[in-house]
Amino acid sequence: MSEYAIEVNKVSKAFLIGLKENKHETLGGTIFSWLRYPMKNYNILKKLNTYNYNEENDDLFWALKEISFNLKHGETLGIIGDNGAGKSTLLKIISRITNPTYGYADVYGRVSSLLEIGTGFNSELTGRENVYLNGTILGMKKKEIDKKYDEIVDFSGIEKFMDTQIKKYSTGMKIRLAFSVAAALETEVMIIDEVLSVGDAEFRKKSLAKMMEIAKGGTAVILVSHNMLPIQNLCKRTILLEKGRIVNEGPTDEIVAGYMGMQTKNLTKQSWDFDKAPGSKHIKLSKAEVKPVLNVPVIRPGDPFEFNFEIHNLNDEEYKFTLTFHLLDEFENLLFIGSTSLTNKVYLTKKGIVKINCKIPPNLFNAGKFTISKFFILKNAQDLLYEHDNLITFEVTSDYAYEHGKSGRIEGLIKPQLEWEVNQNNDVPSLK
Repeated sequence: MSEYAIEVNKVSKAFLIGLKENKHETLGGTIFSWLRYPMKNYNILKKLNTYNYNEENDDLFWALKEISFNLKHGETLGIIGDNGAGKSTLLKIISRITNPTYGYADVYGRVSSLLEIGTGFNSELTGRENVYLNGTILGMKKKEIDKKYDEIVDFSGIEKFMDTQIKKYSTGMKIRLAFSVAAALETEVMIIDEVLSVGDAEFRKKSLAKMMEIAKGGTAVILVSHNMLPIQNLCKRTILLEKGRIVNEGPTDEIVAGYMGMQTKNLTKQSWDFDKAPGSKHIKLSKAEVKPVLNVPVIRPGDPFEFNFEIHNLNDEEYKFTLTFHLLDEFENLLFIGSTSLTNKVYLTKKGIVKINCKIPPNLFNAGKFTISKFFILKNAQDLLYEHDNLITFEVTSDYAYEHGKSGRIEGLIKPQLEWEVNQNNDVPSLK
């Protein structure tokens, strides 16, 4: 048996694309173009199946270029990138749905692929019938499906709809059933492309646990998703694709952090003159900043810090105002929502400058980059006066921590310092 479950070597894929039709002013020009196109298309098709290709040819779009990687049995690999990066094309080549223009992708063993919603389903058949149809397509024998049918139905959670036609299913129900069939197949390779992002939170969590179980059993897993949480939870190694090429590869947290913009410059303070300040006819935001409160130039893991905001209230009457923000980490996980409405105090304001200070307690934040992604100001807790996206970006850094006696990053989204109490009883009972 091969050491690798998948070997991809210099895989490239080109597609023919349509060009703008050239209009000819004369009958002779039109007739000449009709005669010319068959030979032109023949030459293009010939290029697609040989090593003599021309990258600059306007008729070709290279979805993948020189992709190479290996995946061992039991390993999990994430593939990320923007839309159009070539992720789905790569998976279709590995799954033998389409052929590469050149290069090769060798797969050792049976493959279970879940690439598109409803793949392998017939909308006129019932859920029960589609289990057998889809299982057969994936390479399962009828006896094998019979044996695993109850397990498939139980995992999908849609038992009472199994005798209903698939065309009456919701998208989420199709995903549940399709994944349940794919997960029941005993394979050497499992390939999942984005579809789990459609399911509800409970099923996504159950599916991730199932994929981890499958990987521990020796199955190689490839996961493609725009949602970084399943990539982080499941995959130890990740590949970043950009315009059909591998631009980065390595430990998942490192690759995902780079992809999500962890290396971008911090935006720890924004301030505006009154006439240029963003806002509405009711209010203007003149300042927003994050500041360390200890005598160090940075915010370290576990340090307290504070957010400072300054607004100009343009209304004459006094009213109760509410300030709310959403704080995200570099992987776009929502850490918490901060809001004045969560306190027992009522904050009143009238025309003039209002300064707001939000204190973040110590022993809470882990190392990483964070963003106030949403910022709201409301009047009387219901009327939206102003909304601002991506207001502040800042970093809690471990680099400065080690030099000054503080610990750095540990696993987990937050890093609380918990209170512990240990009591010891020195009276040891005698044994009879």
